[in-house]
Formats: sequence, C-alpha cells, structure tokens
Amino acid sequence: MENLEKLRPVGRLERYSTARHDLKFYLGPAVTASYKLSKSYSLPLKDYIYKALGDVIARHPILSAIPVDEHTQTPYFVRLPEINLDKCVTLERRQHDYPWEAETRDTELDELLSSQHSIPYGAPRPFWRLRVLYHPSHFTAAFFYHHALGDGQSGIAFHRTFHEALSSAFSGSLAIPVPNIMATPSTPLQPDLEALHPLPVTVWYLLKVLFKEWILSKFWPARNPGLWTGGKCTASLGQTRLRSLNIPALKTTAFKNVCRENGTTITAALQTLIAGMLFAHLPENCTSLTCSGALSTRRFLQKEAGITDDVMGVFMQDMSEIYNRRSFEHAHDSKSELSVLSWPEAQRSRRNIEHTLSLRGANAGTNLLKYVNNFHEDLFLSKIGKHRENSFEVSNLGLVKPYTSGHGGSGLEMGRMVFTQSAGVTAAAIQVSVVTGADGCLVLGFSWQEGIVEDGLVHNVLAGVGAEIGRSTSKA
Repeated sequence: MENLEKLRPVGRLERYSTARHDLKFYLGPAVTASYKLSKSYSLPLKDYIYKALGDVIARHPILSAIPVDEHTQTPYFVRLPEINLDKCVTLERRQHDYPWEAETRDTELDELLSSQHSIPYGAPRPFWRLRVLYHPSHFTAAFFYHHALGDGQSGIAFHRTFHEALSSAFSGSLAIPVPNIMATPSTPLQPDLEALHPLPVTVWYLLKVLFKEWILSKFWPARNPGLWTGGKCTASLGQTRLRSLNIPALKTTAFKNVCRENGTTITAALQTLIAGMLFAHLPENCTSLTCSGALSTRRFLQKEAGITDDVMGVFMQDMSEIYNRRSFEHAHDSKSELSVLSWPEAQRSRRNIEHTLSLRGANAGTNLLKYVNNFHEDLFLSKIGKHRENSFEVSNLGLVKPYTSGHGGSGLEMGRMVFTQSAGVTAAAIQVSVVTGADGCLVLGFSWQEGIVEDGLVHNVLAGVGAEIGRSTSKA
C-alpha cells in the first residue's frame, strides 16, 4: 500500500463507514438494475460489459480508489494503478429464468444479494464488485460497493453511466480481445462533504443533544419500556437476511396518486405504513417505534463544485421520526382498532421530512461527527450489548430515469431496479431500501440481521405492506 498514489484523507462522514467496515459491523449498499437485449450480438456478453466498465472506471475516479488504515482515526484513499476486472466481476447464468415483466419476487436475485451483502472488501482488490445474472434476452447487474465510496445515489450514478457505456458498446464494434486489465484515471477524487458544506450546528441544537446524551442518560437512564428495536447489538454481524417486494408499475402510479390525494409522499407513507404494520404484528406492549432515514445533501452543495446526481461520492444526512401506537388506533363499534396506514401520521411524517430539508443541511446528526474522537469506540464498540436506537430505517432513492442519447439502435433497455443494504450491528433492526426503476415498479429491499429480528416478523410485515398498498390503490 505504501507505493500507491495517496489521494486525500477520508472525510468524517466517509470515516463513519470505514470504521464500521473495519469492525465488520456493516458492509455496504448495492444497487441492482435489469437490462433487456432486444436483439442478438456476435460477441459474448462479458466482452461488452468489460468494455463498458472501462468507460465507467474512467468516468468515476472513486472506483479505482480504496481506503487504507481503516483501523485508525486517520484513514486515507489511495489509487490502484490498475483494475483486474476478473477479480471483481462475475457472470452467472440464471438457474431459472425470471421474466422481464415479472411482478413476483426474484428469489434467485434475493439469494445473491443476501450472500454478497455478507462479504467484506479487502485490498488490493477494488472496494466494489459487479455480479451479473444473465439470460439470453436479459441480464441483471448487481453493483456492490463500500459505503465510503458512495451513497445510495452513487449506485444510481453508476448504472446510468454503465447504461450509457453499454449502449455505446453495443452500437459500435469492439476491438478484440477486450482487455480484462483496466488502467485507472489520474482524475482527482470528488471533495468530501465537509469540504463542500459548512455543516452548521446551532448552540440550541447542540445543547439539546448534550442534554439527551449526558444529563438524561446519567440521571434518568430508564429506557422507554414500550420501544421496540429488535435484539440488542451483538459483537458479530453474521448473516444478512434479505427479501425484496415488487410493486407493479400500475399500482406504483396509483399509490403515488393516493399519497398525493392524501397530502403526503411515497416516502412518508411508506414510513407510516411500515410502522403501522409492525404495530399490527408486535405485542400490544410495544407502543413506540423509531424510524431513521437518509436524505441526499446534493441539492444543498455548491453547484460550481459539480456535485450532481451523476457523480459518485458520499453526500447525505440523517433524519429520524417517532411513531406511537395510539396514533394508529381509532374507535370503531366501541372497540379500538389499528389502522396500519394512518394518513394523518403520513402527513405529519411528510412535514417532518420537509422541515429537515428546509434546514439545508444544518443541525443534522452527521454534523456532530466533528466532535467524535474515536469513531470505532464512540460510535460502535460502545454500543455492544446495548439496545439499538432505531426500530427501522427507510431510505428512498426515488424514481430513476435511464440514460438516453443517440444510441437508440443499441437495443439495450434499462428496467427494474433494486436498492439493498447489508444488515448492521448497530443499525436499525430492519432496513428498508426503496427505489422506483425505469420500468415504473416500486421495489422495497428489506434486510435484517439474523438472530436480531425473527424472519417471520419481517415476512409478515413485507406481505402486509404489499397487501395494504394494493388495498389502498384499489379504492382509488
């Protein structure tokens, strides 16, 4: 590692991920996209993918960078002199064809995502990998990456660039043989978030945090007995459990319209619906749930720095929400019934998201990282054996628009997308990662840590969310 080109120090928000990856407490996200081939081609699919990846690596310098000294408080990025695609790309033919238009669960993909989300990254290989499940007429490409290389939107940026490069490769003629060793660019890395935004913290916000962390925890350490957050934090991540839920395009559109008619958004409605469904399947003494989420800060950053949705980097902040069981209960025929999708709660959640965005990056939890001395100990190791802070997480990447240009003759169409994450030792008990692909289908990727949450609970919540979306849209 000493002989590799040193790039820049790892930023504080990026260091959050290098620390937890070093501890093997969280291993990273993945963004998956399906691609349809409308005609046959003379060369193997691998050749086109390798040619496209060469262009993608040249476009995004972070793909040839790896963080070193993750175990320290001063990690930094170095540049790999070359990338051997044979070491980070695999193609595997599907055992069972999954039709392009299918609305059911892609079990083969879920199994791939679950297994890959349990594998850490290590030098000297790149800190990303591409796993391809292919069929003669279509293929699914799952892009896994270390979270210090990019946020969720970075996975979308990768696929948009990949789609563009693939379209170009299929439209032209390839020089044979296509090399498997790719030179890396000399382009500097994008600046870290701290270099682009002041990340201000007001005195009032800081006092509230200090009061909660130091005063309340010391003199009133009792935890809300009704708060459910799954099992306590363990010292080992173990196996990531994962299942995806596909909402057909027509139902997705109808659900968006229903949310709009009820004065809310898809993200706020999903948060509320998942909370309501958890209350429906948890014991009645579970009266409170906490939801965490991630919001993109790209909209707040300096435009002259060129931080758009098509660049890779870690530009995000956290947000949180609290749900109480009583807000989902209503009197009916002298009985108290549970409404799993409370529109007033969804409206409140929308207002909370809008308020957080109105602060334009101020007073976010990520802004407090400047006060952390030891990321490993203070943020992660100190939490082992304790209750986790959040019940569930919802991160929504929104609607993805595919790359479009003059390569229409390539016959390559981008379709469904899936956003997923590894489970986390100190993360929310259930993580729900959401994206709407170019095919118009809303997909929810549920992930959880084996032994921390019962599989049956997640399966019931997942099935209930799908059924409730169908029920709410059928009335529209």
